[in-house]
Amino acid sequence: MKEEIVGMDERVEAVLRDGRAPGFHGLVVMRGGEVVLERYGAGPDHRLGEPLGHVTFGRDTLHDLRSVSKSVVALLYGIALGDGLVPEPGAGLTAQFPEYRDLAEDPGKAHLTIEHALTMTLGLDWNEDAPYTSPANSEIAMELAPDRYRYVLERPVAEEAGKRWRYCGGATALLGGIIARGTGRPVEEYAAEALFGPLGITDFAWTKGGDGVASAAAGLRLRPVDLAAVGQLVLDGGRGIVPEGWLREALRSRVPIDGSFTYGYHWYVIEEERRRLQGIGNGGQLLVVVPGEDLVVAVTAGDYDQDSAGSREIVAAVLDL
Repeated sequence: MKEEIVGMDERVEAVLRDGRAPGFHGLVVMRGGEVVLERYGAGPDHRLGEPLGHVTFGRDTLHDLRSVSKSVVALLYGIALGDGLVPEPGAGLTAQFPEYRDLAEDPGKAHLTIEHALTMTLGLDWNEDAPYTSPANSEIAMELAPDRYRYVLERPVAEEAGKRWRYCGGATALLGGIIARGTGRPVEEYAAEALFGPLGITDFAWTKGGDGVASAAAGLRLRPVDLAAVGQLVLDGGRGIVPEGWLREALRSRVPIDGSFTYGYHWYVIEEERRRLQGIGNGGQLLVVVPGEDLVVAVTAGDYDQDSAGSREIVAAVLDL
């Protein structure tokens, strides 16, 4: 075990020394439920586009998770479902927002379900290819809209739901809204009570939009060591915090993306010999769970709106790929 960790550390050091991960901010590796490798860097950082200047990172520094937030929201949905506070995935989606009567009566959207949101197969016109600083990006347009939920649900139908995966932060916003309505509290408060508290996580933040609603799709900020703890929870089958049955459903390959790269309920699933579960966020934020090896890898970085090859290099070094 010790030799394996030394080799892992040496490979990571080589990536950093060679400049292959220039935006590197943090790395935490857990094996067997224990932290076996921890490294931090320094560099410019942002909080959902707000410059934070040059930051020297350490264990207690919060970091944007960006879209890894989505994977955490999926865990929260499972907890709320286990408590009987939110509907089953097969329930109608527009029915959860009865105030939009015109949308609920739209025959083109009557068949949409919560599961379509969980798998990002809504079939709506949605494009996040533009930079996350531009209103041409659908997620940014949603954040700028007076009503985020209506903005998502009134998007034109582009194709039949359930047929194709299309990346959609709006789907996560809807899930966050359903969680908030079902639990009777904002998603960040429910997270503190139902997920973070039981894990001993007391220091976190969830960036809010101009409407005062937490950005379910991208706003969560955690310490990398706490992000790794979330991954360990998944590896451990939920430990009674997240229902084990929900994890089985959430972490099952449901929609193909590219080859062995597939999607479950807001988690990426890589179906290779070394099966891996992943949360992925803009800028190089990665949470990787390798069930067959009792291994969790959490990486944070500052490559926002850029290729995040550096973080992938770090993960490859840890896994010796």
